[in-house]
Amino acid sequence: MSTGAPVDPLLLDRMCEVIEHRGPDSRGAFVDGGVGLGIQRLAIIDLSTGDQPIYNEDGSVVVVLNGEIYNYRELRHSLERRGHRFGTETDTETIVHLYEDHGEACVEHLRGMFAFALWDRSRRQLLLARDRVGKKPLFYAQRDGSLWFGSEPKSILQDRAVPREVDLGAVDCFLRLGYVPDPLSAFRALRKLPPAHTLTWRDGSFRTRRYWRLSYRSGDGRRSEAEMQESIRRELLEATRLRLRSDVPLGAFLSGGVDSSAVVAAMVRESSARVKTFSIGFDVGAYDETDQAREVSRLLDTDHEELRVEAKALDVLPTLVWQYGEPFADPSAIPSLYLAEMTRRHVTVALNGDGGDENFAGYERYHAYEVVRRLDWIPDSAARLGARALDRSGLPKRLGSARRLRWLLKALATEPYERIVTNSLFLGPERSELYTPDLRESIDRDPERPAASVLRDAYLGSDAETSVERYLDVDVQTYLAGALLVKVDIATMAHSLEVRSPLLDHRFMEMAASLPASSKLDGSRTKRVFKDALRPWLPDHILDRPKMGFGVPLASWFRGALRRLPEEVLLDPRTTDRGMFRQERVRELIDRHLQGSEDNAERLWALIQFELWMRSYVDPEVPTPPTLSVTTASAQPSGFFRP
Repeated sequence: MSTGAPVDPLLLDRMCEVIEHRGPDSRGAFVDGGVGLGIQRLAIIDLSTGDQPIYNEDGSVVVVLNGEIYNYRELRHSLERRGHRFGTETDTETIVHLYEDHGEACVEHLRGMFAFALWDRSRRQLLLARDRVGKKPLFYAQRDGSLWFGSEPKSILQDRAVPREVDLGAVDCFLRLGYVPDPLSAFRALRKLPPAHTLTWRDGSFRTRRYWRLSYRSGDGRRSEAEMQESIRRELLEATRLRLRSDVPLGAFLSGGVDSSAVVAAMVRESSARVKTFSIGFDVGAYDETDQAREVSRLLDTDHEELRVEAKALDVLPTLVWQYGEPFADPSAIPSLYLAEMTRRHVTVALNGDGGDENFAGYERYHAYEVVRRLDWIPDSAARLGARALDRSGLPKRLGSARRLRWLLKALATEPYERIVTNSLFLGPERSELYTPDLRESIDRDPERPAASVLRDAYLGSDAETSVERYLDVDVQTYLAGALLVKVDIATMAHSLEVRSPLLDHRFMEMAASLPASSKLDGSRTKRVFKDALRPWLPDHILDRPKMGFGVPLASWFRGALRRLPEEVLLDPRTTDRGMFRQERVRELIDRHLQGSEDNAERLWALIQFELWMRSYVDPEVPTPPTLSVTTASAQPSGFFRP
């Protein structure tokens, strides 16, 4: 979008081409002077007439959409009764007609996952919008009266007029949280439109508006256990039914855990066809859930596909860096990429269980937060003294009981919102030890200090009255939107697979938020009311077995087949010449991990991700997939395997 020179159609084409994986079925473009909209479509609904851009009756409103509007049939019926005429059967067309009636507030009527751009030709106004929880990404940049936007940074950066200077505050956030939170991006010139926000651009300037916020005060507190359980089942079935609308084959991810099993159980009840399910296998028992997934599949009689692959971590690492577009430290992105690749061979749409933990307090750390709250009577000075004594004791810092005790003591000496990350990648003092003086000084000059404000602002801005729900709210606004949903969106879109999440339906989330905190976290029992609601559908031993994560044996890899990878990337002259991180501190992290005195695998992985991102997105003239050549390439870890 520009207030001056016309849009270059070739540039718009390049911006689309670099994200063709997100929608390989068709490419569409709208160019009108200084305005250009481009779209790569993944055809899901209305395969014959649903290509974008989509227009209203007289062509004065045009829209491009990434995502799905699940309640499009209900919206269409209502719009047709008010006199609107439709030219397609696609869900996208409901947006232009809603905009005609409601303007910017059209987003409040949508039930779905979406990022869209709508151009109002008569008012010369652009509307960008992102769904309520952040399922679909949306980046933008503004400079000299022009506005660029796209689903991924690499699309915007096709225009060399957009600077690629690194945002050091975002780097500081990344090394604390493992991801770059909105509205920041790793590039100073780019920003993310936060979830549940619109951006309106006109005459070279813009404003943003938040249109939805999850509230924890909407419950009446008088519902019985039976009524709460019935509400959960009813809303889950409704959310699932809407997400089964598709003109292409669909299935579901099935890990065998509570959340994915709940979604598949709902699918079986709402689908007229046998449900297809997919899981991925590991050869490391602590990371493998295929037995559980197989059991749930047999119980629910699904058509189950299981993939056991031998993943070459060094082969997938450049793909990981290129696809994510920003530094991203969650190593479970590796199995996510493989699961998406396998699933896409069979279906175009998959449902998953994302959101169950954030809705119903499923992480064990919520119980840990409550333990700390109950011990708040211990003076801060005593907690700090105990933490210092533990540091001087020589016990391993990041292993076993010493790690848990250290976390508890440090948490007692911090503000409640700081406790969320007392087990983060690098705490404040640890980042200071890692940074060179020049980098530390540059970050300290930032008056906003985003690494300190992201979690604090989310915590203080919540309307939750209990500490448990306040922590849930913070996770929805930060960890869910910035890490989990980014991981899934990028991993699946890399293979042109759409993923839908019934547990993240905004009405389901509003219902869950209205339930009493004690029904979610009951002592040390997590997800209590959710599990109880599912007992008519699933046996107790499935609902009550311990939670397993979805990760990789990174620590053992960095002491085994990949033991030389951290050194060869992080202590390479190309890395050290940047002058960002102290070489002696990086060497210490590597050595202590190899010696087994500390588990620094995730820290080292984060630093590797950052360096390879620099080589891919900052060093070259235009973004280019990184190359990786290290001496460990012939010895691959066996975190995945093929029979």
